[in-house]
Amino acid sequence: MYVIIVGAGEVGRYLGKELLNSGNEVLMIERDHSICEELGEELGSVFLCGDGCEVALLTKAGVARADMFIAVTDQDDDNLAACQIAKQKFHVPEVIAKVNSPKNEHIFAKLGIDHTVDRVSLVLEHIKLQIPMFPLIHLLSLKDRGLELVLVRILEHSPAAGKAVKDLSLPDGSVVSLILRMGQECVVPATDAMLEVGDQLVCSIPSGSEEIVRTGLSVPA
Repeated sequence: MYVIIVGAGEVGRYLGKELLNSGNEVLMIERDHSICEELGEELGSVFLCGDGCEVALLTKAGVARADMFIAVTDQDDDNLAACQIAKQKFHVPEVIAKVNSPKNEHIFAKLGIDHTVDRVSLVLEHIKLQIPMFPLIHLLSLKDRGLELVLVRILEHSPAAGKAVKDLSLPDGSVVSLILRMGQECVVPATDAMLEVGDQLVCSIPSGSEEIVRTGLSVPA
């Protein structure tokens, strides 16, 4: 799947990483040259430096063949403009915009944007985004506490499937905050709660331990 992401801030960069890790073709568009330099050092040539609202740049990016277009800048007007161009001019089948101000959400809906997300919905309404499910997706950095908030999916044959929360192999200081189970409400799990294939866990984990968590919870044994 080919995915274009406009905005390489905290949300966009982690989405890009997870999509790449899941085997997707990704191109990130960012207007800040210093961030582009960081992207080049960190991820290689998976970005274009420029304005994601410009038709010429989007044409160069190959938006016409994109399967999904995601705009996650900190400016609602930029996200709306980029998504409208992707949807109306290039006919991208799935368009997602980050809404920074809740009062603007109805505007995005009226103008035909397929899905809108904010930080809260990235945690609690992730299932509704219709983004292909990643083994692990970063949601939020709690830098003052040295923690990361992540969402982990329990895959088939995962070492965590059929285990109780208390028996999970997690780094010290980790907490399973929520279980998202298809067709059921989000629950705050008891330590003896049993995990099932397809469950999605919202966890707070120590910074830098994402790969350990990915291996312990979601990677098939």
